[in-house]
Amino acid sequence: MATIVGEVPAAGGEPAARLRSNALGRLESAIMGVAGVAPAYSIAASTASLVAAVALSGPASLLYCGIAMFGIVWAFTELGKTEVNAGAAYAWVRRAIHPAIGYLCGWALFVSALLFMVAGSFPAGSSFLGLFSSSLAANVPLVTVFGAVFFLVILAFVIKGVKITATAQLVMSGIELGLLTLFAILALVHGTLHPVHGFSFGWLSPLAFHGFSAFISGALIAAFYYWGWDVTANLNEETKNATSTPGFGGIVGVIVTFALFEVFTIGTNMVLSIHTINANSGDVLDALGQAVWPGVGGKVLIVAVLLSTVATLETTLIQVTRTLYVMGRDHTLPAALGRVHPSWRTPWVASIVVGVLSLALFVASNFIGSIGTILTDAINAIGLQITFYYGFAGFAAVILARRRLFDSAKNFLLMGLWPLVGGLFMFLMLVESLTSLSGVTIGIGLGAMAIGIIPLVIYWVKRAPYFDRSTEISL
Repeated sequence: MATIVGEVPAAGGEPAARLRSNALGRLESAIMGVAGVAPAYSIAASTASLVAAVALSGPASLLYCGIAMFGIVWAFTELGKTEVNAGAAYAWVRRAIHPAIGYLCGWALFVSALLFMVAGSFPAGSSFLGLFSSSLAANVPLVTVFGAVFFLVILAFVIKGVKITATAQLVMSGIELGLLTLFAILALVHGTLHPVHGFSFGWLSPLAFHGFSAFISGALIAAFYYWGWDVTANLNEETKNATSTPGFGGIVGVIVTFALFEVFTIGTNMVLSIHTINANSGDVLDALGQAVWPGVGGKVLIVAVLLSTVATLETTLIQVTRTLYVMGRDHTLPAALGRVHPSWRTPWVASIVVGVLSLALFVASNFIGSIGTILTDAINAIGLQITFYYGFAGFAAVILARRRLFDSAKNFLLMGLWPLVGGLFMFLMLVESLTSLSGVTIGIGLGAMAIGIIPLVIYWVKRAPYFDRSTEISL
């Protein structure tokens, strides 16, 4: 087993500052894994899209995509044991498969994060305004202004330091999980006593879908639900026991959110009609809260969504800035992105660049259409990019572990079969979704990916060391 830490280039003959090591423990890593998935935000922003795709079969979409996603979690866990590198899939896929594919995995995370700043900042502004008036929450210009304010505050926390960010996450995610647990119980009780739809095990059946294309559409949206747990991998250079703790955090993050997603989707099916869900596409949790606790329930869950949105914007910023930091450090993007603040020990240049680009996209999206349309297009486009880099990470784990797969049943399952199934499932979603998504969504998702070929070629021609390092260090 080899542990490798990415080289930090010298500047002007002096050693460059590194990210702050040993800043996060197991609890912080686990909280980051949960916050990265953002259960309240994902439920609020994605339920209407999931219902539109598969009607009442959302629990099945989350179940089968969740099983495949656990394969990717195991892949990241095993890959993280051999290389401590904040680039995560960007570094691991390069070693296992090819530098160009690794580069595009890093780029996929970058562009998906930029799109998410739009998809995430809207609910931040909308949830805050929704505390005062539902009409204000639907006002796109006002939502844009308040969403931008929240984003800038979050960006300041991220630049200031990972430890203060982790402390804020403990508070926000703790409150969020407490509120979600309470309302999960209330939804199941209300749905049992006053069901709009009686519970059916058919909601979990693989035969619940109206055709294979519906199954794929639901799975692609479900992938967006789960996305974000891998922030723990991008924080490995700042985590204690860096070869094991990030994997633990990712596993806990997916287990906790998997349970919450299933319970809330089943509860939503029981409590709300499809018409009500569609009419509240911007925030289904508000409608669910009002149904199970009239008067105050919606407001309480709005608080949960607001906290969840702030938390996941924070973790997404951390994830993308660490990826850009490593790309700058590797000289596969401008070297300035690899600079670390000497006191705060954060990639401050990468953070500012991401902040400027995200705000520009967020404000520009104000002119595209309704909040619901923006969220749906962004979620589907991000789904395409997620499946790309998750899929290759699954394959990378199998390739690097191939000499140890038959040493034990555990190795075969966790290093081989499950990551392979996860990778194949991700690529099945990617390929099949291209026949069902709109041209706009495909253009956004794959067009943003294609732009990455330009810097790839530029830095390949410049012979950046990333493209010349040896590949294939076995697990």
